[in-house]
Parts: sequence; structure tokens; C-alpha cells
Amino acid sequence: MRLRTAALAATVAATALTPLVLTAPASAAVAKHYDDFNGDGYRDLAYGGNNDVDRTGGTVTVVYGTAKGPDTAHPKFLHQDSPGIPGAGEDDDQWGAALATADLNKDGYADLVVGNPSEHVGKQEYRGSVTIVWGSRSGLSGGTDLPPASGAKGSNSSFGRDLATGDFTGDGSPDLAVIGGEEAWLYRGAFTKSGSKGTVSKIDKSAGWYSHGLAAGKVTGDGKTDLVVLGTEFSGSQSRHRAWFLKGTSSGLASGASKTFGTEVTDAAIGDFDKNGYGDIAFGLPDQSGGKGAVTVWRGTSAGPSGAATFTQATSGVSGSPEAGDNFGYALSAADADGNGYADLAVGVPHEDAGAYEDQGGVHLFRGGSGGLSGARSSWVPATVAGPADSFTSFGYSVRLRDLTRDGRADLGVGGVPTAVLLRGTATVPSTASPVVLPEFGGTFTP
Repeated sequence: MRLRTAALAATVAATALTPLVLTAPASAAVAKHYDDFNGDGYRDLAYGGNNDVDRTGGTVTVVYGTAKGPDTAHPKFLHQDSPGIPGAGEDDDQWGAALATADLNKDGYADLVVGNPSEHVGKQEYRGSVTIVWGSRSGLSGGTDLPPASGAKGSNSSFGRDLATGDFTGDGSPDLAVIGGEEAWLYRGAFTKSGSKGTVSKIDKSAGWYSHGLAAGKVTGDGKTDLVVLGTEFSGSQSRHRAWFLKGTSSGLASGASKTFGTEVTDAAIGDFDKNGYGDIAFGLPDQSGGKGAVTVWRGTSAGPSGAATFTQATSGVSGSPEAGDNFGYALSAADADGNGYADLAVGVPHEDAGAYEDQGGVHLFRGGSGGLSGARSSWVPATVAGPADSFTSFGYSVRLRDLTRDGRADLGVGGVPTAVLLRGTATVPSTASPVVLPEFGGTFTP
């Protein structure tokens, strides 16, 4: 889940696309990876892309994985004017503002879920939409619109503001959680291209609770996916920024603990940082302490999250120093980057100044280990790995850790303006020696 400021969003728009027409037979097995769209065993990349100069409405760029790494020479561009994709690109649309992946129809190919929270439908302005783009042996092709839940059908509902996938019930069928109408909704799998799906239910905490973000992962160690809902809770004239944990069960999501924060949580990621079998939940708090930022880790247990630790740029061992407006924690991603079995955490700091260069940005990588994350095991990835030093490159406004080369080490994707790069995982930290430039990056990565 990522929330971007209007100023930053405005800097990551503009150019290039070609239509995509793909068809292929299905297989019987569920896709091993949630992001392997063509079933070849290699994870693929999908992220918000740049629009052509002659169109608007949002574009998603897809880079397919190969044995030699991501095929950046042949990116594919998807949008609402692509063949088989429902709807049409319009000026106010944000097709691709939220993304998620899973093999929703269980045919062996991962599918791409695309949120368009600004979609106008008839007289309903900003009602929003969610489209499932289907995987196949040849990649992504064709799409099916997900009908909005009953409480997310009106104007300004922003259906598709955020998305998360996982097998929350443990029945072998991936499910989908969607934000719409400031509520969270659970769509149970399996899904079909004709539009059928399982039951739909509202994930409701209490009166006065307004949801804005989601994160999914395995926290309790029982094999089922759990869900974290980010929101604001109002009581009279008072408001609190909160995160709410819901445990996956065979009958659905069960309400669990909540945690209160002093500022809004803009991103969350789940990973087992201490390798104890339970996923820990990291929260990005970029506005904390006047925008210096912080990351709080809510530790996982068999019963759900309990106990917490907070990291800032003032934490011992962490490079740099906290300054107002740095926005440490703006974007987060968790996975094992060095292959030692502990999840690591990438933390974006897109407004870090470097000397005379304002908002140049950068990324801290916290390596997991005994006891969890530690400032002593952190390292700094500067914006200059993507090109010459410059102001307003916002390097680190989006980050993603995933193993794209099947070597057991997650590669680090980092979004910047105008260049986004992929850094190969190594036995220590991601290599900055030969960054792979990602084509037409103009939004954010899938979780």
C-alpha cells in the first residue's frame, strides 16, 4: 500500500505505450509465484507506467522475468484502451494507482489486479473501479471488471484505492481485499473470467473507522494469510491513526489487535525479520517528528502481533541523520535480500537532501537477523546509483524486494524520478555495481 503526495505524484507522469494482445492455454496447477504472469517460473515486474503523450488515464508497465533477469528491452504496456481491457482511458483516471497480484482463477498463471480509484461511471464521479487482467502462457491479456461492493457504488467512493491478495481462509483459493467507500471489503476466491467469484463481505471494525490502506502476509505461522487494515478512527472531534490486525481463519478474517500511531501510516510490509516463524509488521510513518520519519515494527506471534520497536535515522548504526521533511519510511518492502533465511526491510527516504541537492532521496536496507532488525545491520543505497546527483529525484518513493532471478536472494527495485532501477541481490547487500534501469517507470511497484 502506498499513498503519494500530489506534488510527488505530479512528477512521475508522461510517455510511451503499445497495445498488448496475448492468448494462451491454461494449466491445472496454481501458480507458484503470485507475480509469475506467464507461468515460466520467473517472477515478473508490474508497476505504474508513463502515459503516451496522446493519451491519459493511467498505464501499467510489465517487464517479464527470464533466466537472464528481467527483459527490460521488451516491456509491455497495459491501459484501458488495450484490447480486451474494460473501460476507456479518461483525463481523471488513475488506472494502476493501486496494484496487486495472485492466481485468482487458479489456472497456473498469476493475474494482475488494477485499481482505478478516480474512475467515473455514468453520473458517479470518482466511483472507482477494479480490473483483473488475466495471466496466460504468453503473459497478461484481457480483463474482467470486479463489481463494487454495495457500500462502494456511489460517487467519491474511490473503489480500488488499495488492494491486497492472499489465501485468507486457507482453502487454496486466493482472495482479494479492496478499499472502497472508506471501507475494506473481502472478495473470496476463486474468480473466473466470466465474472463469478465467492462471497463478498465488509471488513468493519467499528463506527467511526475509515479505512485507507491494506497489507497482507503471514503473521501467526498457521499457513493462512493475515490482513492489516490502515485507517483513521474518529471519536467525537478526536481522531487517531490506527492499524488493525485481522487473522486469517477457515471462516474468514477474525478481528485482532489494533495499534495507534501519532501520524498517518503511509505503507506497511510483513516479513519474518527474526526467523522465528511469525511475520512481523513494519509500518512507515514518514510524517513523524515534523517529517523526519520513523518505522515501527509490530512483532509477530502465534496469537498475532505484540510488542514493538521503532527505527529512525537517529537509531545507532543507521547512516545519516534525521532532518525535517526527509520522510524516512515513506515506502517499505520486505523479503530476504541476502539468502540467509531472515527477511530484510527496504525503507525509502525520498526527500533526503544530499549536500546541495534537495529531495535527492535514497533507501536504507535493514538486514534481518537474531533478534530482528538492527541499525547495526543497515546500509544506505544512494540515489546516485541511478544516475548523476541531482535535486528532486525522489529516489526511494517506491521500493520492492523480490527474487526475480531464482537465486534465493531478493533483488531491490527502487523508484525515482525520472529513473527507476533494479539492484541484484547478493550474499550481503544488493549490488550497486550494475543497476538495471526499469523502462517507463511512472508510478509504484506491486507489493
